[in-house]
Amino acid sequence: MNTALAPESALLWSKSSYSGAEGGQCVEVAESPGAVHIRDSKQPDGPMLTVGVRAWAGFLELAAN
Repeated sequence: MNTALAPESALLWSKSSYSGAEGGQCVEVAESPGAVHIRDSKQPDGPMLTVGVRAWAGFLELAAN
């Protein structure tokens, strides 16, 4: 798969409404064409994991069960 990464500054990050205002242990997710980016909400300038949209959909399906 050859996915062009969006510039990180152009990504719109979101996290679950269940994460609360205290911070906690949360991940943030951003979408770009053909990819989903995941990062630690406590380290927004740290590394991010990028996966394909099909892999992300599969993960969400397994997590929901």
